[in-house]
Amino acid sequence: MNPRVKEIETRLAKLEEEKLRLLQELEILSTARQPPGAIGIPAVINEALSTQEERVALFLRLFRCREDVFPKMWENQKTGAKGYAPACKAEWVRDICAKPKIRCSECGNRDFTPFDESVIHRHLQGIITVGTYTIRNDDTCIFLVADFDKEHWSADILQYMAAARDMGVEVYIERSRSGMGGHAWIFFQEPLPAKTARRLGKLILTRAMTRRHRIGFDSYDRFFPSQDTLPGGGFGNLIALPLQRIPRRSGNTVFVDDSLVPYPNQWEFLGRVRRDPGGRPSHLHILSFFLPCKRSGEAVSSFLNQFLPAFHGHAHRGSGKTEMAGEF
Repeated sequence: MNPRVKEIETRLAKLEEEKLRLLQELEILSTARQPPGAIGIPAVINEALSTQEERVALFLRLFRCREDVFPKMWENQKTGAKGYAPACKAEWVRDICAKPKIRCSECGNRDFTPFDESVIHRHLQGIITVGTYTIRNDDTCIFLVADFDKEHWSADILQYMAAARDMGVEVYIERSRSGMGGHAWIFFQEPLPAKTARRLGKLILTRAMTRRHRIGFDSYDRFFPSQDTLPGGGFGNLIALPLQRIPRRSGNTVFVDDSLVPYPNQWEFLGRVRRDPGGRPSHLHILSFFLPCKRSGEAVSSFLNQFLPAFHGHAHRGSGKTEMAGEF
């Protein structure tokens, strides 16, 4: 390929990314000039998060999918290898733990550590790094996350967010642990079948691709949960949780605004994530997505009945000024 062609394509990609960021900022500034409720978004009352206990409680409500088990990061000091394993009180206990011959999910001696407040305290303080398994035993989930990485992740994740908003669904962006990608979170008011949540994600992704058809979505990796049902004898996929102190100091594992700038006060932002039925997406926004597909009225009605009760609504797009990102 002619080097100049590659140079032009790269430049165009960067210009498009910059355009998206400016458009998102313009939307925020335009919205900010309107009084609460002027565009159909109810005014938001911020949760009081003055104590560590209140912050931990909020964190668990948003991110804890299962209470009985959670994955904890391990690292081999000699080789540098890293991974996650279920946190177990019997791990590596002689004559009790049979790893790696027997999988944790199949071990008769397993004694999983509950996913409680003490775990989150240590995660936020940087003592340990934990994640959450993203699908429950009943095949439901409390959030859907789209994972983006590679070169154009930032432009693609903004398009995904914009497509979701077109459908009346709010997306919250977290910069990944490496800083080279992002997670697009959608929170549900109550547990939703993983199959239904993933179907919603695919609809948003398809709409986003039609908005940015020239470049494509090679940065999209996968959804969490990654399965419609819990695999037999396993826990399903896991996702590392945000706000761990060590990467947070580098501006990673934090939530960012529409310009991909970290919110100065992570807890104030998370406290403004809507958790009541008042913020559900409008029928018209969802219906507008289906019209080009020529779906039948029954199909649209079925879709709306399936999805509308389950969404958290919009967050008030504001941030505090007194606390650096995610300080616990």
